[in-house]
Amino acid sequence: MKTRLMIISALMGVGCMFTSCEDFLDQENTTNLNQDNFFASDEAVAQAMYPLYNYVWNDFNGKAYYGMGDGRANNITAQYSDYIYPYTNFNETSLSPGLHDAWASLYSVVAQAGNAINNIQNRCTSAVSEEAKIQGMAEARFMRGLAYWYIASLWGNAIIYTNTSDLVNNYVIPANPRTDVMEFAIRDMEYAAANLPVTSPETGRVNKYAAYGMLSRFYLSMAGLTTDGAYDGTNIATDFNRGTRNSYYLDLAKKAAKKVVDESNYKLMPNYGDLYKIENNNCAEDIFQLQWITGSTDAIGWGCNQNITAFFGWSTMVADGTNWGGATYCSWDLFQEYEAGDLRKHESIAWYGEFYPELYQKGGGYTYGVTENPGNQGANIKKYVVGTHDDNGVSYKQSSGINTHMMRLAEVYLNYVDAVLGNNASTSDAEAVELFNKVRTRAGLEPKSTIAYEDLRHERRIEFAFEGLYWYDLVRRAYYKQQEVIDYMNNQNRNASYYDVDTKSYKLDEDYVAPGKGVAVATARNLLLPYSDTDQNKNHYLKTDGNGEIQTQPYAFGEKEVSVEDLFN
Repeated sequence: MKTRLMIISALMGVGCMFTSCEDFLDQENTTNLNQDNFFASDEAVAQAMYPLYNYVWNDFNGKAYYGMGDGRANNITAQYSDYIYPYTNFNETSLSPGLHDAWASLYSVVAQAGNAINNIQNRCTSAVSEEAKIQGMAEARFMRGLAYWYIASLWGNAIIYTNTSDLVNNYVIPANPRTDVMEFAIRDMEYAAANLPVTSPETGRVNKYAAYGMLSRFYLSMAGLTTDGAYDGTNIATDFNRGTRNSYYLDLAKKAAKKVVDESNYKLMPNYGDLYKIENNNCAEDIFQLQWITGSTDAIGWGCNQNITAFFGWSTMVADGTNWGGATYCSWDLFQEYEAGDLRKHESIAWYGEFYPELYQKGGGYTYGVTENPGNQGANIKKYVVGTHDDNGVSYKQSSGINTHMMRLAEVYLNYVDAVLGNNASTSDAEAVELFNKVRTRAGLEPKSTIAYEDLRHERRIEFAFEGLYWYDLVRRAYYKQQEVIDYMNNQNRNASYYDVDTKSYKLDEDYVAPGKGVAVATARNLLLPYSDTDQNKNHYLKTDGNGEIQTQPYAFGEKEVSVEDLFN
């Protein structure tokens, strides 16, 4: 492990500079490794991929993963956390905390992935095999494609680039349209699907089917952004209330998901709760996880440590050292949506009287609200709270050791269902129903024979609560049913307290009036985030005009490297 850490440290200093994330990328190389002598073996190319699994995602993971993915969607209520409540309350501005960090972290992924690709293309010695080069570039493009999918989903228009050094010299350029950014992400992921190995070369590294799984997600996004046929720049959807999606991309999403279902070795974990145990990092269900290094930050440094637990942990009895999660709650809107008997509730949130034997083991286990006083506004978040070092022998202060779920097989199952549902009111398709019910029955719930959108929305929300996905589900729906989504957001009980101290029960505060205190009325503009003031000042093209629009220019795509026929025939 020490050798790998030294290699990662060196790689982070190899020719990496980008103006919107300079704090992260301006690091000195303290070893004798450099661009000219490092890429001298197949193993070296593989090692160059390691930082793409943790360091570059660190700032995104720490706050934006759940702040945007769950807070924005009102899975989380955090009335005192300024990196969550502005986004929950729809009153964020270009100065809101966390906005620049999220953008910069995702562009760190883009920059480092681009550097890896360019170094493989230009700096490999003759000792490096062609197979290793292609695999390395495919792995880097997987990461870059995923980062651009997040950027397109959160901000829409954004800057596409492939050479980091070019942008350093001239970063004041217009952004590219959202559909171009999504198309770029798709092309990167299609390249990854075509060129990654069938099985992962090492535990935790992505393979071909991880890319197909991500494509099922990307294609569903593009299905809402376009009208018909393959994207060519002329079929961009402009009516966001048209009510239908592009069947071409729905079909591709179905095919991509089916590749994973039929051909991969991924399997659902029998017990939902086992997904959130450190010992099950990189389990059979996980398609892609961020790979955090275990150990104290004194030993491993900052950037490769898992710190989500510090933001969810509500006391030192359940998480080591610093804990900021005491006033970070499951929202009332989510709390009351759990069905009776849903096993996922216990694993996802902590509420009065629930017993957790894996927490505070030296005291015989932890009963929420009894072992200590409960939160006074609602139920705390249990997912990613894995106990202290005394409980598991792995966790330390702000370094819990559990990986971050970025895609699980359950999502691919539900992506398949979404693609089959398509533009219909409901579906009874046998395979879609079977996959849907595999997810549902694992949670201890009765199966369904017919699936409508509301069934799918509910299942996705509950299954992936606090895994940073629900906001993107809503955004994707808003590409073609925008007003429905806006109405839904305005009818959520945002910023609501719901714990009754006297009765030790959970119910909406009787004085609560929707929208909650400080919550603005959502409009179409709230479906995208503003560009941070920091980034607007660096690049004036990111400043909006009187209509809230920025200047864009089409991206100059070349011929596709991978065809649909290559991927699915």
